[in-house]
Amino acid sequence: MLSRLMSSSIRSLDRECNCTVRLLDDSEYTCTIQRDAKGQYLFDVICHHLNLLEKDYFGIRYVDPDKQRHWLEFTKSIAKQIKSQPPFTMCLRVKFYPPDPAALKEEITRYLVFLQVKRDLYHGRLLCKTSDAALLAAYILQAEIGDHDPGKHPDGYSSKFQFFPKHSEKLERRIADIHKTELIGQSPETSELNFLQKAQRLETYGVDPHPCKDVSGNPAFLAFTPFGFTVLQGNRRIHFLKWEEVTKLKFEAKTFHIYANQTEDKKIILTYFAPTPDACKHLWKCGVENQSFFKLEKSSQVRTVSSSNLFFKGSRFRYSGKVAKEVMEQSAKIKRDPPEIHRHGMVPSRSCPSITHGPRLTSVPRTRRRAVHISIMEGLESLRDSAHSTPVRSVSHGDSFMSSRGHLVDGGEASTSAVISDEAYSPSDSMLPTPVAEHGMENPLARHLNGAPCSIDGQESAAGTSKEGHAAEFSSGRRAVRMVRSRPSPPSDVEELNKFILSVLRLFLVTIGLLFALLLLLIMLTESDLDIAFLRDIRKTPEFQQFHFEYFCPLRRWFACKLRWMGGFLISK
Repeated sequence: MLSRLMSSSIRSLDRECNCTVRLLDDSEYTCTIQRDAKGQYLFDVICHHLNLLEKDYFGIRYVDPDKQRHWLEFTKSIAKQIKSQPPFTMCLRVKFYPPDPAALKEEITRYLVFLQVKRDLYHGRLLCKTSDAALLAAYILQAEIGDHDPGKHPDGYSSKFQFFPKHSEKLERRIADIHKTELIGQSPETSELNFLQKAQRLETYGVDPHPCKDVSGNPAFLAFTPFGFTVLQGNRRIHFLKWEEVTKLKFEAKTFHIYANQTEDKKIILTYFAPTPDACKHLWKCGVENQSFFKLEKSSQVRTVSSSNLFFKGSRFRYSGKVAKEVMEQSAKIKRDPPEIHRHGMVPSRSCPSITHGPRLTSVPRTRRRAVHISIMEGLESLRDSAHSTPVRSVSHGDSFMSSRGHLVDGGEASTSAVISDEAYSPSDSMLPTPVAEHGMENPLARHLNGAPCSIDGQESAAGTSKEGHAAEFSSGRRAVRMVRSRPSPPSDVEELNKFILSVLRLFLVTIGLLFALLLLLIMLTESDLDIAFLRDIRKTPEFQQFHFEYFCPLRRWFACKLRWMGGFLISK
């Protein structure tokens, strides 16, 4: 009896595992879940812990052993989705950015979105010009430390906080000036709302960039926002398609296709190449979910989509949540006392440090520091110069991207000077925006992978003059290297024909297999003596008896005659 109880308790322990979820304020929530628990259960537990009702904007993200990010699917088992062994570690993040943060019903929801957008600003995903950057940072200061107090906040106090990937002393002074003079008396709630309203008007609001390459081999970042699909190259948005214009998203292996109708007679197809097939599938699923959430009127309109038009090929996926309009209608029905919000001050953290954790420009000589600040202004204002309505000009992939190639070459030439490349904002800083491991190495690793060093060392400072002197020569050489670099070519008509032939062949083989299975069932019905209930019922039907005597028996006699003739012929030979 005792051994039986011990074995049952051991089995129950084996069915349980620990799960740690890192929240938006960098605190951690740990709970115990059953191994067969679905993602919806864990998400409901987290939302209950946060006292969150408007939860459809959020999701749980995890990173697999191959460093590929995924959103946890709520309809599937957690253990089957996460390939690593327990304990599981995940992050709570904003999955669908609200188109209008002011329209959110509850303050707790707005505060969590504020934390997410503040994280986007720090990691370089939210691009803006210098004046906007200073105002956003001042709103953060006002929300988290209150009004300026000379006794508590001495000169240079804003330099102790890290709002952006990199910034200058002049920008720090501008942040402090705005905080001291323009935001006096604002409550944390008002400052957070003003911050979100300002961020919502920026082109890169809600951007979670996916690194890809276009058909010319140029690096680009694809992203899905509340308003549509966008493509970033460097600090510029080169393409933007509204959700109403996007008709289909498709992927195959590493290739991702976007089909859109900008006008009745203008249809376009954009093609990009992801680093891995898993990354391409993740990109496709994110696009399908965002399109369903922001475009549809009701969740009943959601349909299962396939990644390919070919028979018996590709992945199938269906968005399982509510859509934006339903979420707003449900939020309007919330009637309860506002929950208490425990705001956390700006403290050092592993993924979004705030106090003296980022690179600053104090180690750079003053003459070069001025040039660096000028480069920041140019890099930040480049987004303003890029038009909102930059059109996609042609159905042809090559023609579509030739116009943007010139901008990228110019950016590459500029980045050969160490002065500019170190300080320009770039979405490449968010290759892994929310990893759950190696938090301290997040930004240096992302920048190193994308060719942008994280800090300016002494050797680079000493050689600054010589680098500037040879910038033009190096730029021309780099242009020549880029022109001869091998580029991935778009799929040809022959490849598409081969894929179609393989698909038809696969369908033919499946049909032959089904016919063979039906033949085996027919033999079992007619020739075997198995006394099984469903076989006996079929044999007694008039239709089967008529088929047996009028068709099957003559056919069997004909086959037996042919087999005897062939046997006799072979024996005589």
